[in-house]
Amino acid sequence: MRARLRRSAVLLTGALIPASLLIGHPAAATAAADPVSGAFAEAAATYEVPRDLLVSLAYAETHLDGHAGEPSASGGYGVMHLVTSRTLERAAKLTGRPVSALKSDDAANIAGGAAVLRAYADEAGLDAAARKDAARWYEPVARYGGATSPDVARLYADTVYDLLAQGVRGTTTGGESVTVKPRAVEPDRGPYAKAKDLDGPGTLAAAVDYPQATWVAANSANYAVSSRPSSDKIDRIVIHVAQGSYAGTISWFQNPSAKVSSHYVVRSSDGAVTQMVREKDRAFHAGDYNRRSVGIEHEGFVNDASWFTDAMYRSSAALTRNIADRYGIPKDRTHIVGHSQVPGADHTDPGGNWNWNTYMQYVTGGGGGPTNPHTPESVCGSGYKVIDSAALGSAGTVYLLYNSGNGYNCVATIKKTSIGTASATSAYLEVKGKARVTDSGNFAYYAGPVRASAAGQCVKWGGKAGTNVYDSPSEHCG
Repeated sequence: MRARLRRSAVLLTGALIPASLLIGHPAAATAAADPVSGAFAEAAATYEVPRDLLVSLAYAETHLDGHAGEPSASGGYGVMHLVTSRTLERAAKLTGRPVSALKSDDAANIAGGAAVLRAYADEAGLDAAARKDAARWYEPVARYGGATSPDVARLYADTVYDLLAQGVRGTTTGGESVTVKPRAVEPDRGPYAKAKDLDGPGTLAAAVDYPQATWVAANSANYAVSSRPSSDKIDRIVIHVAQGSYAGTISWFQNPSAKVSSHYVVRSSDGAVTQMVREKDRAFHAGDYNRRSVGIEHEGFVNDASWFTDAMYRSSAALTRNIADRYGIPKDRTHIVGHSQVPGADHTDPGGNWNWNTYMQYVTGGGGGPTNPHTPESVCGSGYKVIDSAALGSAGTVYLLYNSGNGYNCVATIKKTSIGTASATSAYLEVKGKARVTDSGNFAYYAGPVRASAAGQCVKWGGKAGTNVYDSPSEHCG
């Protein structure tokens, strides 16, 4: 028996009982009124996991939708996405709860996810003091995603920490609001610090067919090497919904047991694109259409429209338009089809929440919608000229400018998606030997201008749009 009991529980007939289950206890009323919020608070206290980090991870995985106990494409269950043969069984052992409850009961599932995270924290050597610091949980979070490569594990953990920084406002299937206030956390990446940043610069352009994509290879067991279009004409583009998260889908296609893949995966938040199979090769995504089609997976679940953002539609439509133009594929619904339209398919994606009208308008109309009226020159002012730039996925571009008249540099981040809608955007400039200056917040069109005198001095510069980040080396020293 423990010498001291956690604040969240009391001892009753030898068993540790959550305080929220005690009639008359203040936590009981909170849990009854807001059961999912109560479950997060209870699990966080019981397993000493930062509550906001726990919610951010769950939102990254499922948008807080347990999908009525049905599994994701990779075999994950509940709001915490407990995965069969990995985290699900371990959660059952750690919590003493049956697998059936962990699959279908939100509170049990959340407790299970917290228990697994705590176990990973213990294995990483986090003591009581370290567990109170959300920045120290990076390694446990990266492990939770189950990625088979350090690069994808970093992508997974960075997504969770980006949500923590931006804040979360999620709505459960029962209509309950669950929130996380924005909080800036500089994560301690530990062993993942040297992993490639898949959201950063340095795309392997030689490996991708679409210049805006990042390259992450699928496992060779999940596709067939081919020589299309000489071997098979490519005349279809198939739209899928992954039934999982962006990082989770990328990880699943790297798993040799998956036996599935697609050529591309598109992220919900900002439309970032990862290519995993060369277009010349046959991805295993659409049965009878594998030989003749290119497959595009989209982060999310068919029954939850919150995943299908304007940024995703626009980015995916730009990709589809590019593929269609290169292969001479007509831009119509006969040749751009949903998975459910493939002959013999037993899938329902992209489902009724996918807005085909909007999507096809973007495909045929060059993207449609508003464009950003601002330029880096207009933001920084007269006399400034662009000397460098870096793409922030499809969400925007960060620019470095110089004014030869006064010796000042200027940095501005110009958004390309969510134009006119406030979203997380930042720009910074750091002159060698001086403190970094940053403009960061929720902006409708751009971040900046950030100006500093830098004649003859090396600078570091960068910015962020959505979850895409660019950080330059020390450069432009002349």
